[in-house]
Parts: sequence; structure tokens; C-alpha cells
Amino acid sequence: MEVRTRFAPSPTGFMHIGNLRTALYAYLFAKNAGGKFIIRIEDTDQGRYVEGAVDVIFNTLREAGIDYDEGPGKEAGDYSYVQSERKEIYKKYAEELIRRGGAYYCFCKGRDMTDGGTQKYDKRCYRLSKEEVAERLARGDSYVVRQNIPETDGVSTYTDLVYGEISVAYKDMEDAVLLKSDGMPTYNFANVVDDHLMGITHVIRGNEYLSSTPKYNLIYDAFGWERPQYIHLPPIMKDKERKLSKRYGDANFDDFVKKGYLPKAIVNYIALLGWSPKNNEEMLSMDDLVRLFSVDGVCISPAIFDEAKLRWLNASYIKNMTTEEFVRVARPFLDASKVGGKYDYDLLAPLLIPRVEILSEIPSLVDFLEEYGEYDLALYNHQKMKTDATVALIALKAALPAVEAMEGWDMTVLHDALVLAAEQAGLKKGQMLWSFRIAITARASTPGGATEMAALLGKEECVRRLKFSIDLLSK
Repeated sequence: MEVRTRFAPSPTGFMHIGNLRTALYAYLFAKNAGGKFIIRIEDTDQGRYVEGAVDVIFNTLREAGIDYDEGPGKEAGDYSYVQSERKEIYKKYAEELIRRGGAYYCFCKGRDMTDGGTQKYDKRCYRLSKEEVAERLARGDSYVVRQNIPETDGVSTYTDLVYGEISVAYKDMEDAVLLKSDGMPTYNFANVVDDHLMGITHVIRGNEYLSSTPKYNLIYDAFGWERPQYIHLPPIMKDKERKLSKRYGDANFDDFVKKGYLPKAIVNYIALLGWSPKNNEEMLSMDDLVRLFSVDGVCISPAIFDEAKLRWLNASYIKNMTTEEFVRVARPFLDASKVGGKYDYDLLAPLLIPRVEILSEIPSLVDFLEEYGEYDLALYNHQKMKTDATVALIALKAALPAVEAMEGWDMTVLHDALVLAAEQAGLKKGQMLWSFRIAITARASTPGGATEMAALLGKEECVRRLKFSIDLLSK
């Protein structure tokens, strides 16, 4: 049997982290088994449709490295993979389900739909005679199609590959609407019909569907169709009490990318939210994930989204980058900084790679190259090096002629010149280099040492800043 999984998002906005994890696991499960991964757009709830959301879905999947075998643009059957284009299919199967006794026409509206104010429908239209149903259909009365849950004390049971055996009593299920009055199906019905027609063998989704799956199985059974196997996933939590939810503004994939997280780091981290490989490795490429993924590693316990862990993982990916790779992903953030286009990015990259955790930190690390003016002289204070403004003034007065006397701009030569100038002024090497770096950057923290910063600024700018700092210290 060929394994076929699907990801069936609703185009209602950005790709939330939980949705992306579902897509990822469905993809990994199929690819690990040598099967097919299908994309289906579930847009039957037109009231929640967001313009452009379909593009967001496909852009996110592409950026995350999740390719699909069948779906919009990759049709493999004589049918559409967009539910709103399959309206007549659902109508046909709804009528077939009615003939098989698994559903019925319901003409109730408003308060007539419940019994005594309860939320559960009282099946009154199920008890209409065939003649009355035919008459109301003939005169064009509005209707919905409802599922016919058995009126017995029985239970519907299935085995989930993560949670084990799940049973729900018929009395706890409702005759939910399968086909709305506008002819569009609800999720309850469309996903069953589509999963069957598209040959889906394994349904992978969040555990909020654990208790509703039995009623979907009743539809499979009524048609005489084989049920798929189910893999329900634990929730991703914001903390121990709250679920990560787009309803409350929790981040989506695009937000993290804009913050400067690498897509491969995001995907790697999301894969570990609810699943762990047997080898306990943490940095895993997509090829690694495909090779290692197994349902055995999926946890039942909720996963806590820890952005600090994501930052660490992202930084680990950055540290393993070449200069060329880093410049390629960092360029938009460098261009947006105050140094954009003014410095050699290939020179900046080796300084930034060991220090950047997320790419959005780049402007704060490099803007000092263009932001220079009066600064707090307390920056020179360094207890361990026994440096303060008085020591700094001595150091800079010694450093200035040494720098001005340099014929080229070689950093080894500069370093040696500064060390010699320190000795002649009766200072230690650390006192000189600390004072020199503060003087030319006006910052206590920079992405490199004194000579690395000097290399970026150039001799002329270093001389100008040394003179400025000497004047500032002399006031």
C-alpha cells in the first residue's frame, strides 16, 4: 500500500506554527515511507476567507522546504484540490449518504434546531415521512443535510497511532450539519469525502479532533469505505496553561522569518515540538528529519514553545555558515541598517557570524559604524583593566601619532604599533586596545576587537575619531 498523507489548511491568514508542524509531520511521515504528500485547500467557509492567504500557504511551504506531490498546480487526478470547486461532488455524496441512512434533510431554522434550549439537535426532521420531505424539497424549502447518529447506547471506537484506543458514545455525538443551506459542505463532511476520493491512508492533525473522529468514522462506515489510520498530535503550548494560538496573536512562520530566524532552523525546531529522534540529535536537516521520523517518537504530552531554545538553534545554524552563505541571508538586514551599501559585507560577515543569534540583531551590532558623536566617558571605565577616562586620554595621545605614521592599513602592523605605543606610554596592552576601541566606536560592545573595527572604518576615519575622542576627553 502506498502511504498518502495530506495537509488541508483553510486560507484564513498566515501559517501558524501549529499548522506548519502538522504539514511538516504529514510530509515527513509520507516521505519516510516513500509515499505521497498531498495539499488540499479547505475553503468552504467563505466567511473566513482571507484574500492572499492561499499564496501565503504555498510561499510558507516552499520557504520551509516542504514540497508536495499533488495539489493545486500539481493535479494528478481528474478533480480539483480546492474544496470550493468541488461543490457538486459533495452534493452527490450527501444525497448518497441520505439514501444509505447515514444522513437526512433538515428544514429547521433558528430555535427549532434545538430541544428546550440545549445545544444538541433533537432529530425532529429525521422523523419526517418520505412524502413530507419530498413535498418540501419540491416546493423549494431551504434545508441542510445532517448526519444521522445512531439512537442506541453503542460507542464508536478507533485506534489512534499515538493515543491508542479512543471511544465516544453515540449519546455524546450530535447530528451535525454536513451540507449547509448554500450547498457548501462543512469540514465534518468534506474532509471525509475528499480523504476517501484522494486515497489518503493516514490522517495527521491536532488532538482537538480526537473526540470528533468517531463521528467521521460513522460516515466512512455508512458509505462502506475503508477508514484511514489516524495520527493525532499534541498541542503546542505558550506555557503550561495556555495554548499557542493565532487567535491571541501568537507568532506565525512569517513573523519568525521577519525577525531574522532562518527557515531551516524554524523547521528544525518545530519538528522537535512533540517528536524526538531516537538518537536525540537536535540539529537536523530536512533529509535527516525524513530519514529519522517515526510515529514512535511522537509524544502525548503538550510541547512548550521556547523561543530561547529556537534562538540557540538559530545561532548554531548561523555559526556553521560560510561568509558567502551568511551574506546571502543577512543582506536584507545589512541593507536596512545604517551601514547598508557603505561597507564590504564580506568583511563584516566573519565578525557577525559568531555573535548573531537572529538576523534582526545585525543593525544594532553595526550601526555604530555610522552613528558617531559625543558619548559617555564612563564607557572607558574597566575595573579589571584599571582603565578610566584619565588612562584613556594617555592611551589615545600615544596612539594617534602611531596611527598617523602608518603608510598602509595592515591590521597586524596596527596591532604592533598600538602595543609599542602602550609600552612607551607606560600602559598595558589591554588598556591601550580597550581605550582605542571605545574611542573609534563609542561603544563598549562591538562585533569585533580594536583592530577589526579599525579595519572596517579605515585609517582616515580612525584618525578623525581618535582626534574627536581626545578632544572629548580633554574638556
